[in-house]
Amino acid sequence: MPETPAPAFYITTPIYYASERPHIGNAYCSVATDAIARYKKLRGYDVRFLTGTDEHGQKVERMAANRGVAPREYVDGIVAWTMKLWKLMDIDYDVFMRTTDGFHVEAVKKIFRKLYDQGDIYKGKYEGLYCTPCETFFTEKQLAGSKCPDCGREVELISEEAYFFRLSAYQERLMRHIEDNPRFIAPRSRQNEMVNNFLKPGLEDLCVSRTSFKWGVPVDFDPAHVVYVWVDALPNYITSLGYMSGDDSLLKRYWPADIHIVGKEIVRFHTIIWPAMLMALDLPLPKQVFGHGWLTVDGEKMSKSKGNVVDPWALTEKYGIDAVRYFLLREITFGADGDFSAGALVGRINSDLANDLGNLLSRTVGMIDRYFGGVLPAEQAGNPLDGEIRAFAAKTAESAGEAMDRLQPHAALAEIWNFVRRMNKYADETQPWVLVKDGGRKAELAGVMYTLAESLRIIAVLISPFMTRAPGKIRAQLNIPENNTDWDGASKFGLLPKEVKITKGEVIFPRIDVKTAAVPATVHDISKRPERGNDTRHPGSGNDISHPGSGNDTRHPGSGNDTCHPGSGNDTCHPGSGNDISHPERSEGSKILRSAQNDKNDVFEKNDKNDGFEMKDKNDGFDMKDKNDGFETKDKNYITIEDFAKVKLLLGKVLSCERMEGSDKLLKLHIDLGAGEKPRQIVSGIAKWYAPEEMAGKTVVVAANLKPAKLRGVMSEGMILAASDENGNLAVITADEKGVGIGAEVR
Repeated sequence: MPETPAPAFYITTPIYYASERPHIGNAYCSVATDAIARYKKLRGYDVRFLTGTDEHGQKVERMAANRGVAPREYVDGIVAWTMKLWKLMDIDYDVFMRTTDGFHVEAVKKIFRKLYDQGDIYKGKYEGLYCTPCETFFTEKQLAGSKCPDCGREVELISEEAYFFRLSAYQERLMRHIEDNPRFIAPRSRQNEMVNNFLKPGLEDLCVSRTSFKWGVPVDFDPAHVVYVWVDALPNYITSLGYMSGDDSLLKRYWPADIHIVGKEIVRFHTIIWPAMLMALDLPLPKQVFGHGWLTVDGEKMSKSKGNVVDPWALTEKYGIDAVRYFLLREITFGADGDFSAGALVGRINSDLANDLGNLLSRTVGMIDRYFGGVLPAEQAGNPLDGEIRAFAAKTAESAGEAMDRLQPHAALAEIWNFVRRMNKYADETQPWVLVKDGGRKAELAGVMYTLAESLRIIAVLISPFMTRAPGKIRAQLNIPENNTDWDGASKFGLLPKEVKITKGEVIFPRIDVKTAAVPATVHDISKRPERGNDTRHPGSGNDISHPGSGNDTRHPGSGNDTCHPGSGNDTCHPGSGNDISHPERSEGSKILRSAQNDKNDVFEKNDKNDGFEMKDKNDGFDMKDKNDGFETKDKNYITIEDFAKVKLLLGKVLSCERMEGSDKLLKLHIDLGAGEKPRQIVSGIAKWYAPEEMAGKTVVVAANLKPAKLRGVMSEGMILAASDENGNLAVITADEKGVGIGAEVR
């Protein structure tokens, strides 16, 4: 029997207008569409992913003239840049559609004539208010004062002979279709907007030709006219499938489209004008049009005049493709407006990518290397937590898949990261660094390490629609075959061979110093960039970026060994950080360890007579001078509440820990204190009680505002708190309870 063909799935971005280079909002749309397409491929679909450029129109003609070049030359440069950007950002499209392509131009002429011949297009005269940048006509009621309601620019009063599409004739059919197909327009808020703002007030016939410019597809039976954007740009979704070409095999395979992903500003074109044209052509309508929200920058609308239009190329070069893709898909609820800020991006990189995922990989690979020489033995024993972990993994794959089916990549990533964090906690709970000390528990230790490695295999599959480089790096370090990537395999625990062999590799997500992370270049800055040298992180580096394919393109920005990542053991990224508790002071009973610095300004040594605890009311029961009040203490060196308030105690997560060279007492820890605080390098005298791997991942209490000091030539800034007793026992104070985040203040 012949095999059943994979189900088809056709997904598109809009074709972006080629008047300017793409900005971060365009990149957001393309990254989201790419993630959905990649997910569908992992689920076994035959995916066709289309993107491209809309290249005709008056605005392009004017911009080309202003630069002294022909329109075709102008758009060729924009298209070259766009294609290179999508390559840099790993946008894995199947079709890049250009409205200047010859087959499209011929198809548009045929579509126009067909609609004219059947009476859906007629000739008339148009007088209206026109916005050139938006290439849109508006009525006076639609204007924002006297300006374009979309871009805020001035409109022009234009009067010219034109052809019109009978849009009004399809109003009732459009209303019925929307009512009968509630998923047609998403999110629901977009549907309400289309119905209430456009359909219910009544549709007017649509101008579909122009005579005031020449850069466009000519109307073959009336050469004075060029086809206006609606009948030129929108049909690209079907002309790319061979419509009007004589070969409609692709059209039969992939049409109707499963989903058009568009920005909310062009939802009305795709849910009113485009469906009406398809009805006139007697073709099925797309199954869904999804309008995503806009991106603001630091809370403000992107604007060239403000210089805040973020350049995705510069962003990707600075932070890496995986980080940018993850941020856009995780930070912003798909369908709602979102805000971009460099601070939020760095926060996600350090917290989610470096602290959580990067730390899980480095811990797992490092312990397999240290405890088993890089290869797990076949003899492995189970752990009481394993059943829960298996169920958690299966549920994560299921929940993340359901979120992607609902077009909610942000929710899918939240589910995946719950699993990532659970596995870091599993490492803390099972304590491999304790198991290794007991030779009789070697099989149990191997089982724990296998569970961690297998969880990383699953995570590599689940994140692959969103991040394109990290999954391969995870698989490389765990020697997982590249064909072990289908989504269904993520719900099956135990597919990784038992005798896992690791290959230590580069740190996949280096931490970024929040104080030195600069805001990336904006689109406004692009034209001022100097020529590049041979930078292997930049496709086509050293050559003219308007010509795709030039230069050496490794497509792996951010690769290489960066020593500033937690767990690398060679953190040189944050010089000047850390503080010293290498000489724990002990006295009678249990006490909190403090800095060994002989600093006369140490807030713990102050003896302020105005201690703030003596109450003026002698009858309040809190008079510290009353020997019979139950509050007498041997230590009269009280500090005031104001003194105590000077100590900044924060929760921090230990990213990595290593022994200090030449000392059997000292450990060097790298600790994340959350947004707004630079990572700290702290030297601590706890090596007698804790192995380095035992500290990694713990949430500790850090005195964050102590004066920096050097110990054995290593700068230390801060102090972790621990308790010791007279018997020589010591315990680091931890706060691993749920609900308390990194950076929380200890009061």
